[in-house]
Amino acid sequence: MKKDDNILKNHTKQLRQEKGLSQEKMAEIFKVSRQTIISSEHGHYNPSLPFTIQIARFFDKIVEEVFIVEEE
Repeated sequence: MKKDDNILKNHTKQLRQEKGLSQEKMAEIFKVSRQTIISSEHGHYNPSLPFTIQIARFFDKIVEEVFIVEEE
């Protein structure tokens, strides 16, 4: 399996909306750009492991509850 065969999907948009946060506010909280949040929510950007852990902890979840690796 090649590295590109994996797709990292996530539930960040749903979790963010459940908390009533805008993309801009979430970006501010994590000290990243709004574009990073948008790209991550749409699956165009795979965040680093430390960032995925930070996001999961923020939502009081484990990483596997927020991020899902799917094989193409």
